[in-house]
Amino acid sequence: MKTFDIVIVGGGPIGIACGLEAKKKGLSYVIIEKGPITNSLFNYPKNMQFFSSSEKLELDAIPFISKEAKPKRDEALEYYRRIVTSNNLNIHLFEEVIEVTKQTREFLIHTNKDQYTASFVIIATGFYDIPNRLQVPGEELPKVSHYYDDPHFYAKQKLAVVGASNSAVDAALECYRKGAEVTMIVRGPQIGERVKYWVKPDIENRIKEGSITAYFHTEVKEVTKNELILLDTSTQKSFTIANDYVLALTGYRPNFTFLQNMGIHLSTDGKKHPAYNPETMESNVENLFLAGVICGGMDTHVWFIENSRVHAQMILDTITSKKEVEVKV
Repeated sequence: MKTFDIVIVGGGPIGIACGLEAKKKGLSYVIIEKGPITNSLFNYPKNMQFFSSSEKLELDAIPFISKEAKPKRDEALEYYRRIVTSNNLNIHLFEEVIEVTKQTREFLIHTNKDQYTASFVIIATGFYDIPNRLQVPGEELPKVSHYYDDPHFYAKQKLAVVGASNSAVDAALECYRKGAEVTMIVRGPQIGERVKYWVKPDIENRIKEGSITAYFHTEVKEVTKNELILLDTSTQKSFTIANDYVLALTGYRPNFTFLQNMGIHLSTDGKKHPAYNPETMESNVENLFLAGVICGGMDTHVWFIENSRVHAQMILDTITSKKEVEVKV
């Protein structure tokens, strides 16, 4: 059994920021990440470009230098990896936290490799692990993927991209330019309003000229081996298109079951906002803190790296104050 002041669950940018703050304050800590360093960023598309400029992705005032104003995935991986290695952060990789249990005065943390105890726990697990599924027949077919990686794979194929967010638009444009026959399936009346401003005109023009086909007010009704059965929700009529592959890029959600099993309350309005004090980031479970994008529940567009970096200092200031009180008592 290993004992620390703090166990940080999640080795993404905000988990790393929490580790940096813990180290500066002289507290014992461990970051536990189920994949490689910044696992979520590693699983982003290879050519992804951030909406944020590089200085807004910086941690602890460590300069982030990129070729363009808005860095790409590989530059971010390099930046955060170097922070971890150059600061010799205590991070356990490819180790998954299975359960966090509150004891009388401490937490017991079970992973797939070990057990830990800690006075404080910080959850910084993000939301990229669980896709919002289509919930239609055929979704389990190997032709359907909820993650997009490399456009080369889809060259000369009939590709359906489901969704109208940044990830869906990026995939549609890249695959089209690599020779895929791209069709976008969009539930709403238009391309998403939050699509990157320098990309939105591109996708709209490709649709307008017919290079990319787009069906608006449309949902997937069924996936078959060689076709897609679609529903026009404005007329309630079904129609079929030929199809080789489906990229269902309809968003992702936090692991709400994991949060609830720790005793964290979720709002009942469908947004599933976790309960926490916005001044300290402490959840309704004493000494259990939330950091980063997970704080938004289903509203995954609310928190980003750039506006949640401050969570690390807020949390560690609170933990330091709590420990000072313990010492006085």
